[in-house]
Order: sequence, then C-alpha cells, then structure tokens
Amino acid sequence: MAPSISAHEKKDFIKWFLQHYQLKKRESVWIMNYLLSHDQLIENLHFVEDARYCPRGIVMSTACSDEVPFRFYKEHVMTTDAEKSFHDIRLHREEDLYVQLNFESAYSSYQYAAVLEDNPFTPKEVHLTKKEKELAEQFLTDSIAENRRNQLMKEIDEALDRQDKDKFRQLTDRLKSLT
Repeated sequence: MAPSISAHEKKDFIKWFLQHYQLKKRESVWIMNYLLSHDQLIENLHFVEDARYCPRGIVMSTACSDEVPFRFYKEHVMTTDAEKSFHDIRLHREEDLYVQLNFESAYSSYQYAAVLEDNPFTPKEVHLTKKEKELAEQFLTDSIAENRRNQLMKEIDEALDRQDKDKFRQLTDRLKSLT
C-alpha cells in the first residue's frame, strides 16, 4: 500500500503545478487556488487517473495538452461548467474530491508521482504480473523518497542561508531518518 499523502505535500504540488503550467480554463486556476486556501478540501483531495469513474471528479488540462479543458463528474452526471463545479466543491467540502490533471510530461514528473494515488473507482481491466506491480510500486516509492530528500535538502540550504541552527538541526535529523 502506498504511503498517505500529506496536505502539505498536496499544497506544495499545487503551487508547483500552477507555477509551471497554464491551465486551459481560467476557472480551473480559481478552483486550484480555492483548494489551496481550504485545509478541509486539501485533506479530502486525491490526485488520480481516470477521474471520470469517481463519485466526484474533476478533469483539468493544461494548454500543452490535447485533452478536454475541463470536466466535472458527480455520480453519473458530467458538466463542463466550472462555476457549477466550484459551487459543488464549496458546498460539499467534507466529500472526497478526485482530480485528474492532463499536462505534458505528467508521467515523467516526480512531483506528480509523489501525489498521484491509485483510483479505487477505476474498472479493473488491466492485468499486471506480480513482478510488474512490484517494479511499479518500487519506482513510485523511490520517486517519492527522492522528492522528499530533495525538498529537505532545499529546506536545509535555506536554513543555512538564514543561519537558523535550530531549523538546520531539525531538518538534518529528518533527512537522517529518511536514509
């Protein structure tokens, strides 16, 4: 089972994503920023593939993607109206929300791999061998660990730049615990 993804990691990913990609619909940016500003929504947020199968899913695409700009799925109803979906998100903060992001190089992005979860609602048509599943899980685990190490190293460098000894010790202890 993959480790759970913290709200902090999800927020960091959204910030990174918004800095590096332009979404096709400006309303998608509004939704992402709204998610960022509400911890309860972040807690119930899941980045997945095939969000159309989820009870409450959003598909958002960047300008560099050939995919549909925006779709919101609620049970068996689909809309391309971002305002209706925003209203639903605002009114039902306690419900899980599954987000699919379509962007160039998504599957080679370790940032995306670090927050991507298995979609429990995807029809189980794909049959992988045990070895393939183990390799994929190991790749994902290694990618997440590398991302966490890189993030800690960046924070350690920042603590050194600020000459913050306490933060430096705290971060190096966390880095040691990862290895």
